[in-house]
Formats: sequence, C-alpha cells, structure tokens
Amino acid sequence: MGLEQFINEAISPWLKDDGPDSDIVMSSRIRLARNFEQSPFPLIANQEHLDGILYFLEKEFNHQSFANYEQLEFVRMSDLKPIEKQVLVEKHLISPHLADKSTYGAALISKNEQVSIMINEEDHIRMQLYFPGFQLDRALEEAFQIDDWLEEKIDYAFDEERGYLTSCPTNVGTGLRASVMMHLPALAMTRKLNRMIPAINQLGLVVRGIYGEGSEALGNIFQISNQVTLGRSELDIIEDLTSVVEKLIEQERHARTILCQQSELELEDRIFRSYGILEHSRIIESKETAKCLSDVRLGIDLGYITHISKSILNELMVLTQPAFLQQYARRMLTPHERDVFRASLIRERFTLEQREEY
Repeated sequence: MGLEQFINEAISPWLKDDGPDSDIVMSSRIRLARNFEQSPFPLIANQEHLDGILYFLEKEFNHQSFANYEQLEFVRMSDLKPIEKQVLVEKHLISPHLADKSTYGAALISKNEQVSIMINEEDHIRMQLYFPGFQLDRALEEAFQIDDWLEEKIDYAFDEERGYLTSCPTNVGTGLRASVMMHLPALAMTRKLNRMIPAINQLGLVVRGIYGEGSEALGNIFQISNQVTLGRSELDIIEDLTSVVEKLIEQERHARTILCQQSELELEDRIFRSYGILEHSRIIESKETAKCLSDVRLGIDLGYITHISKSILNELMVLTQPAFLQQYARRMLTPHERDVFRASLIRERFTLEQREEY
C-alpha cells in the first residue's frame, strides 16, 4: 500500500488498539532528534548537502524493516501535492514544519504508521514512535532500539559534554521530546485545567494543542510534553512526565465522577445533544465537530453510549479535518462545501456503525 495507505486511510493501524488508561490517554509518543556528524544542519545546509542526506537515507532504509516496524516507505515532500502533505500532518506522520518549509524534506514511514522518521526538518533526523494509551516506558525502550539500528549506518553529531547536538538549543542533550495526547473534557468543563497549566509549566513541561506547538486544543485534546533536554537524562524526563500525566489522569477521573454525581442530567443531555448533532447535521464546522466528538467519546467512556465504538471517533477526528476531507472528495472544496461534506461523512459513518451492530 505505502503512500496510498498513508494518504487515503484515516486511522493509522496502531491507533485501532487500546492501551493502558486509553479512556484518557489517547497515545504516547517518543521523538528523538539527531544530526549527521559531517554535514551542516538543515537550517544552514545548502541544496547539495540536503540532497546528500536524502539520497543516503533512501538508499539505506527505503523498504527496510526493523522488528515489528515493517516496510519503511521513503516519501519525498517534493513529490506530494500540498493537500497530501497536509493529510500526513493531520495523521501526525509529519510535522507542519516539514510540510510547509522543508523543500528538501522527506519521511520514512512504517507500514503500520507507528514509526515516522522525518528527514531534513529542523534536524537531519527526527524519529518518532507512537503507542496507544499510556506507554511512555515501552515507547522509549523501542525508540532506543530503532535509534541504535539507525546508528549502525550513521555517525551522529555528539559532544561528550553537551550530548546530541541539534538545531534548536532546547533539544540539545538527549534530543528527546516525550509527549502524551490526552482527552481531558471534565477538567476543561470544570475549568480546572487552566489552573493546573501554570504548575505544569513550572515543572519544565508544556501543554499544547493537538498538533503541537502553536496549535489549538480541539475537542479537549491536549498534548503534554517536556520542554528541555539539556542536563537531563532520558529516564529523568520520562519520570517527570509520567508523574504529571498520572496526576492528570487522577484529576480527570475525579472531575468526571463529580460531574456524574452533581450534574448527571445536564452532562447526559450535553452528550446526547452532541450525538444528535453528529448523527443528523447537514452542515457542521470543524470546531463544532471536535467538540461533539469529545462529548460523545466521554459518553462512551462513562457508559452512556454503548452502540458506538471509540475507534470510529478516532477515525472521524482525522477524516473530518480539512485536508483529509478534500483528499476523500478528490477535489478542492470551499469552506461551505467542506462543512456540508463533513456532515454527510459523519452521518454515513454512524449509519454504517449501527448496521454493523445488527
């Protein structure tokens, strides 16, 4: 399948599985930033240097497999249409920076889409590995194994005192960015999350939106990650992040319990109103879609809704994004046409799910 799968299938294969605490933690991600020792970093490199990096990585790793991560597919950004690059961003397979600004960029993506190695983004290599649910320790362990596999053929830029050298000073050291994607509707509804964010920031962590830096927290989905790597070991970073995530899980579950005890009718009404909007709307914007999907997901987790699976909500989160809608429609759509088509797709998907139930 390769590129066709990455662009045409909304849900990544690995995301179909549940993981620990998956009612709140949607995914865990480890990203490692690395650079070639003998080549200028991408921000100052010329075309010849960047082309050399692309050629080497394509030659050595295209269609290669490591452990369960089979058939890495080499995808050049210059070969993709703008809408196709945005689809890969919406699936978290590449960053917005790689899609928008890296003329000589590429990615190596595994068949199950669990591993994506971005090439010539801010650094020569930004390898990221995903796991469903709360599995930071496992993700780190396997990311190290993939990193060692790459290093068999690559000499990394490394300093004995500073660690791995990167384009951005905040990544120097371990080059590690660990993050979890969390669904926190109850903390958002009760406005407790806003009071918690400053304390999280003081611990060297940051709370961002669904697509990372500068993005909006659509559908009450937040990305929690470390900010600094220099002077910290990988295990220290994971330990700090794990501690905060465990606290957020505890607080979110407590907030859900309080909402059920004190405002159960209002909560149930909100959930089923959102379900009704998704099932019957003829026009719906992306922000309203994200809000309604969040409410329905909460309804499933609380047991109010039993005939819809969370997997189709994961699918719809991607399928209803602007680029994916247009890719699915096979044509460019105006904003109004996207809102109409989005509503039609959601109705169609809900109808199909209900038929499968019977």
